[in-house]
Amino acid sequence: TRPPGAVEHQVVPDHVELDHLAVAAESSWDLWIRYGAELGGRLVGGSPTDGFHWSQVRFGGGMKIEMLEPHDVESFDFLRRFLDRHGPGPHHLTFKVPDLATMIDEVRSAGATVVGVDLESPTWKEAFLLPATSCGIVVQIAQEGGEPSPEQEDLAPAPRHGDIAHLDRIVHLVADLDAGLQLFAGPLAGTEVDRGDDGGRWVELAWPGPGRLRLLQPADDELRLWLGDRPGRLHHVAFTIDRPDDVAGATRLADGWEIDPADHLGVRIRLRSPDRNC
Repeated sequence: TRPPGAVEHQVVPDHVELDHLAVAAESSWDLWIRYGAELGGRLVGGSPTDGFHWSQVRFGGGMKIEMLEPHDVESFDFLRRFLDRHGPGPHHLTFKVPDLATMIDEVRSAGATVVGVDLESPTWKEAFLLPATSCGIVVQIAQEGGEPSPEQEDLAPAPRHGDIAHLDRIVHLVADLDAGLQLFAGPLAGTEVDRGDDGGRWVELAWPGPGRLRLLQPADDELRLWLGDRPGRLHHVAFTIDRPDDVAGATRLADGWEIDPADHLGVRIRLRSPDRNC
């Protein structure tokens, strides 16, 4: 989510990229405590605009999380309505595309419903896919233009533990893996890099940049119950970090560490140490 004239601004290359996951809360500061102070994400941009304030943090490997909080909601209340309805948590995935008008036609052909189309700005064009037709999560597709500008100077404090986490992947449950692949490996151009069947059938997709998305159709009864009748639901964000047991709220699992979404503003976080494959 970035309006025209925002701080961070780069030309989109000639391919699709998974750019970031956006998460929403009443206060970006609460999100920053986790993503910056605890996990070491480095602030690379931010700006207030109608309805919300956005700021982004980049992790090791290059993948980003965008933090959203309500701002000037009298002008545009979409984020206020989201928080009132769902509470804090994952809001959308953003894909940068080389030609938005063409991508809109392609995702519609793949069955997605497109809303909020804005093709007017020469520097930031955008549209959104309704979650009912994009595996249960809002998808933003955006075309960026103009000359690259430097990232915002990072004035944030150093991470609490001195470590910068590597954002490994976003794991998204889907009711129908084939339908998920039809969109994310179809017009959104993810390339399959791995697959398996532990916990259910899953496929991991990658993009030319650092973006990684794992689609999992759960077989486990607990996960299926958690998904319910939704077409999809973001399950967790996976990080690698030194000393994950030092991260506040992390509890030990058989294959790593977890921060429960109840302890982190609606987002489940999975952690592993660099010497473990979990």
